[in-house]
Amino acid sequence: MIPPQLSVIITCHNQALFIKDAVNSALAQSYKACEVIAVDDASSDDSVHILKAFGDSLRLVCAPKNIGANAARNLGASLAVGDYLVFLDGDDLLSPWALKTYKALISASQPPILLSRLFFFQGTQPPKTGESPREITFVEYENLIQKDRMHRASASATVVNRTTFQRVGGWTEGLFHLDDLDIMMKLGVSGRCVQILSPTTACYRVHAGNTVHQVARFIPAMLALIRKEKAGEYPGGPRFRFERYAFLGGPIFFWIKKCLRARLYASANSLVMKGWVMALAAAMRRFFGRLTSRVPTRTLRMSGLD
Repeated sequence: MIPPQLSVIITCHNQALFIKDAVNSALAQSYKACEVIAVDDASSDDSVHILKAFGDSLRLVCAPKNIGANAARNLGASLAVGDYLVFLDGDDLLSPWALKTYKALISASQPPILLSRLFFFQGTQPPKTGESPREITFVEYENLIQKDRMHRASASATVVNRTTFQRVGGWTEGLFHLDDLDIMMKLGVSGRCVQILSPTTACYRVHAGNTVHQVARFIPAMLALIRKEKAGEYPGGPRFRFERYAFLGGPIFFWIKKCLRARLYASANSLVMKGWVMALAAAMRRFFGRLTSRVPTRTLRMSGLD
């Protein structure tokens, strides 16, 4: 079998403090059958200067005006030639063994979608890494929408077959906040999905600029996803309606709690009124999931996979 070609797509907007680490983490991968594409979304800081210093080791695309994270990701994807797209935000990092891990799983069963596990860290310095892991622990589902384990959605935790990505229309442009949840819904019935339980393959940097701290700005996005589901915009039809409701219901409940803690009572009420059925579906799925067996975990040896 021909080893898969991977395209790492790094997007950046005013991330001069972090972007060098992000690019270095992609270039330092032990698995070399990859290309690195950096898309600068009209940064006004030194990001472009830093990216240009990498020369021919990456392909740099500079948007003439700010087009938004999703449009920048789609732009990078449109230029990619790899079999699989590996997305990375400009303030995050890939673990040294990330592409090696993805290559091993793709070679084993060619799933259209991989969900990676995040390692959270703080500060401007990249986390110290230990020895390369010797095995991968993962779960494989018939469809992403049917996964039965928790997953922290993030663009940096998303790996998808390029043809599958194109088939669902890529990232939804104009939607920011919960865009990672949106693309998971769009990919929900696109075929087999591997969820990596270990090792962690992407490092999520926690800092003051993380959008997750901006609770009020997430509520319109959550309501937009609810409207999209009710309008039938997500694939799967009636057969997968309960799964889609349950998939959205967990985040709805999460943001209701965040609103209450932030004393955003009107926003919490809006989520309850619009999404209570989905939150109920999530609770039901969790309850009945405790009564049945989850999809068993599997392991894959990492030795000899370079």
